[in-house]
Amino acid sequence: MNLFKLLMGLFLWVGLITISKADASKSWFQWRGPFMNGSLPQAAPPIKWSETSDNLKWKTRLPGGGHSSPIIYDDRIFVLSAKEVGEILSDDVDKPNKKDLNLLRRLVGSKLVTRKIQYIVMALSRTTGKIIWQQVANEKIPPELIHKTASWCSASPITNGKYLLALFGSAGLYCYDLEGNLQWEKDFGDMDIFWDFGEGASPSLHRDSVILNWDHQGQSFLTSLDISTGKENWRTEKDEVTSWSTPIVVTVNGDPQIVTSGEKRTRGFDFETGRLIWEVSGLTSNIIPTPIYYDNAIIVASGYRGQVIQSIRITDAIGDISNTKAILWKNKGNAPYTPSLLLYDDFLYGLKGNKAILSCFNPETGKLYFGPERLPDIKTVYASPVGAGGHIYITGRNGNFVVLKHDKQFKIIAKNKLDDNFDASPAIDDSHLYFRGHNYLYCIGKIDNNKYVKP
Repeated sequence: MNLFKLLMGLFLWVGLITISKADASKSWFQWRGPFMNGSLPQAAPPIKWSETSDNLKWKTRLPGGGHSSPIIYDDRIFVLSAKEVGEILSDDVDKPNKKDLNLLRRLVGSKLVTRKIQYIVMALSRTTGKIIWQQVANEKIPPELIHKTASWCSASPITNGKYLLALFGSAGLYCYDLEGNLQWEKDFGDMDIFWDFGEGASPSLHRDSVILNWDHQGQSFLTSLDISTGKENWRTEKDEVTSWSTPIVVTVNGDPQIVTSGEKRTRGFDFETGRLIWEVSGLTSNIIPTPIYYDNAIIVASGYRGQVIQSIRITDAIGDISNTKAILWKNKGNAPYTPSLLLYDDFLYGLKGNKAILSCFNPETGKLYFGPERLPDIKTVYASPVGAGGHIYITGRNGNFVVLKHDKQFKIIAKNKLDDNFDASPAIDDSHLYFRGHNYLYCIGKIDNNKYVKP
């Protein structure tokens, strides 16, 4: 499959957002970028940076924290955050069905919620990093504990150029205009997350609809809402357990389908009605990676209690397609747990679990090009890899970064370091990288206002 065919296919299916008539492929307006696969091939960001280099254009301290990744639209960057506020309440929070909170904390490394959480939406200037506006969407005590490495704010925002959607899970879904004025809000109730690991799936957009995947230990569902009012178009209940995977919208036989990835099933739903079209088993538990579309197939992955990457042909798929010829290939091992896969041209990159061990595959056949290869100076990775300008960028939790050549051969081009810790995935524009750390948002690159895309 050549590059032209791939890009044409991407433009046909990535109808996730209708952004006027401009070239929206240059704007990182959603989780995993314009193609929902982590790549921006035509961009040319730097490959070297540090706290003291000229390539560090600015860094801004953010209020609160979170794993939520930044998005870019026009001359602004949109970021979500969560901040502990108020008085300490108690170490004895009533937790139904949790008999021994101290034992629970020892088992999963969770911390007890003792303060209210302030859920924050903000816009920053892309040129200076200055916070332009900041709104508190909600302030409440979360219903559950949280894993020590998770965050109260893990879903990424999304925009269509008119509306900005911010999802905080149990704290609600909020719609703003791009000047920070609240348009509507929606409360879906409290999530019951497996082992209180935390919440995380991001919303998606297609045409004038917001798509939300609500997988938890209670009644799971997929829903579509009108973007201008928040009114539900439909809701489809699912037999599914907790997942943190973001839904995608693809075009199949000329019609849009919503694809979700889960522990029990990967599923395809009719975009207009929410009707289940097809489903397939094959993954392990705790699904986090976002599905990827490639040449009429969906590639999904899971990396907890077993590692699986699976490619599923969905053209003409109907009903249960498990154990049929629709399964194009399936690899066991070297699959990501928290990070998503990266599709860049005809190359599929994936980390092993949460480790800094990288492999590269042929997305059509699953054949291994290289790997597993250990990356230097990085132990753990939560951020998803991104690709641009012929390079692959890997972000370590410890503030170390590795840049590789985008190729069938494993070749390290550069190693970099910033004085923060990183769990959020990077965002990219034509010539910049944006890294959201625990404390700061960093802009790496050469400023050129004339290259800003205004959809």
